[in-house]
Amino acid sequence: MPRNPGLSRRSILEGLGLGVGSLAAGVGLPLRSAEAKELVVGFIYVGAKDDYGYNQSHAEAAAMLKKTPGLKIVEQEKVPETDDVQKTMESMIQLDGATLLFPTSFGYFDPYVLRMAKKYPKIEFRHCGGLWTDKDPMNAGSYFGYIGMCQYLNGIAAGHTTKSKKLGFVAAKPIPQVLQNINSFLLGARTVHPDITVTVIFTGDWSMPVKEAEAANSLIDQGMDVLTCHVDSPKVIMETCERRSIYCCGYHVNQSRLACG
Repeated sequence: MPRNPGLSRRSILEGLGLGVGSLAAGVGLPLRSAEAKELVVGFIYVGAKDDYGYNQSHAEAAAMLKKTPGLKIVEQEKVPETDDVQKTMESMIQLDGATLLFPTSFGYFDPYVLRMAKKYPKIEFRHCGGLWTDKDPMNAGSYFGYIGMCQYLNGIAAGHTTKSKKLGFVAAKPIPQVLQNINSFLLGARTVHPDITVTVIFTGDWSMPVKEAEAANSLIDQGMDVLTCHVDSPKVIMETCERRSIYCCGYHVNQSRLACG
């Protein structure tokens, strides 16, 4: 997975005010007094922070960071994958003084993050998606979890649960990360029953509640008795499965509160 070599342990420590000076102080070396500068970190979400999904998982991490001394967190939700995200980044840099930005949604990276990274070479940009390459600005970078492993485990659970051996998957877009999840879910299920099938419906975008409900109902009507998904908010799909008395494997954050019993 690509990662930006421009962000070292040293640069992180210095950005947090814990650089060489702090280490020297710990061993009693003489230092000039300096006021620690607050690090302002910006998070940008394409949907709501309480969507039971992708955006909420990032927002929960941001909430934990707020407890860290010397850090100030600024957030903006419901920012579309358009020029709006570039304007939001600009505002966080110019008005809030952010020097580290997490524009989280897949479509933010190209061209918006890349464009802003070139404009602000002293600002660090980190994007969730694993898209960064060494041809991109060194102050931009990517991170991504091993989500396929989790969907593989979901597949095993679904394989033990299904009676029809027909599983359903509601997905947003056929990008590599989503396709990895679909394949992982199927491979996990087939460790239980080699003849299990997975039927996929793509909605076309990350947050389309009506289409997600329609897709879930369509899969259930076709005989799928366990569903999972890769969309920004699994909430609609979980609630649809609950109403139809169908099992559903969660994603991003804990979905158990959406179950009635």
